[in-house]
Amino acid sequence: MSRPSVVVVGDALLDVDLVGAASRLAPDSPVPVVEHVAESARPGGAALAAALTAADQVDVTLVTALGDDPSSRRLRDVLPSRVCLVELPLRGELPRKVRVRAGEQSLARLDYGDDATVGQPDVALLEAAIETADAVLVSDYGRGVTAAVHELLAIAAANTAVVWDPHPKGSVPVADVATVTPNRLEAALFTGGASSRSLTDVAAHAKTLVGKWRAKSVCVTMGGDGALLSFGDDSPLVLPAPRVTCVDPCGAGDRFAGAFAAALASGALPSEATATAVAAASEFVRVGVARALRPAPTRHDAGDSGDAFQRARQVRDNGGVVVATGGCFDLLHAGHVETLRTARALGDFLVVCLNSDHSVSRLKGAGRPLVPQADRAQVLNALDCVDAVVVFDEDTPTEVLHKLRPHIWAKGGDYNGRTLPEASALATWGGQAVVLPYLKGRSTSALVSAAANRVRG
Repeated sequence: MSRPSVVVVGDALLDVDLVGAASRLAPDSPVPVVEHVAESARPGGAALAAALTAADQVDVTLVTALGDDPSSRRLRDVLPSRVCLVELPLRGELPRKVRVRAGEQSLARLDYGDDATVGQPDVALLEAAIETADAVLVSDYGRGVTAAVHELLAIAAANTAVVWDPHPKGSVPVADVATVTPNRLEAALFTGGASSRSLTDVAAHAKTLVGKWRAKSVCVTMGGDGALLSFGDDSPLVLPAPRVTCVDPCGAGDRFAGAFAAALASGALPSEATATAVAAASEFVRVGVARALRPAPTRHDAGDSGDAFQRARQVRDNGGVVVATGGCFDLLHAGHVETLRTARALGDFLVVCLNSDHSVSRLKGAGRPLVPQADRAQVLNALDCVDAVVVFDEDTPTEVLHKLRPHIWAKGGDYNGRTLPEASALATWGGQAVVLPYLKGRSTSALVSAAANRVRG
């Protein structure tokens, strides 16, 4: 079965980060001195939207303007291979945004290449790309690509779900788009009103824009407050965002619009797409753009231990953080799930080291486990927060940990100041053992005892 497809149309940029450490001020002026600077480049603008959307298990084609300048060549190199590229001619230098950062804090941004112009597109090539799409995402940064293909987009909107992420300097959305996704400030600007956090004001702006743009709906993104979806009536849908610590909001709008388009391409309703996009954008700002662009580890069948070791190695090689946890997980309960979710939040790839049936029997006594290891592994692998399961037969997972070499070993329990027995193993490769809080009163033994008492009663 083929995967849904999304065509992203818009202006690509090259984002460059100069990241260093700042611990002192310059002696000649009160500005931070950034030392030990490392440079990295990544897709920006519509190219970022395409790269992020490709992580949503859809096929992505990016229609954008590129030239033969150094920034265009570099963008081609950093664009993920899973994104198919259809190029319009670009005259001049591809716009480049250089951010000077100290850790996670941006100190300055330098912009280059603002005079580039977009040439005439190959209409037949673009028509072929757009006609086969399940959804089209217009990522307009006001630099000419959207204007160059505006007529094609007007035709596409009549037959395909088009999500339009607008820009104050960009093109007016074509009629009949599935949704337009301005942020709260843009929605006020497009209506000539004042920006406000009031839901009444945001709803009024969205309703006005549905009529002004002749759109099927308008979804206003509200940052940490979530999103408001309006079909032009007086009772819009509001989706609050989960409370997260924001690492870097750069690109959150691209993540939202891309997730919305991917959801529509997969057959979701606009309300469902809004919920999906709010969750995706919230997770994006929690981890930051650099971590979000890392290749996501693929999921495989339960118990494929050799594959788990290989995937953990790939995550490490890509700069990701491998987390491991362990236990019997006999009768999975809410305490287990909470611990697994917390462990997964510590990194990019969670491996569960699962005691085998023989190991559980030695540790827990006769009659345990209640659930065989194959079933326990299958249930764990069904959880979104678990990326892989490794079954071990020893009393402790030390041998497995030496093969996995995780950055973090996380165990749930009541912290009492004692060192975890696995800590010494983690220390040999620079890893860290940590204790996670557990939900009071949840345990497999308590469940077994309660069930037995009810049977006797």
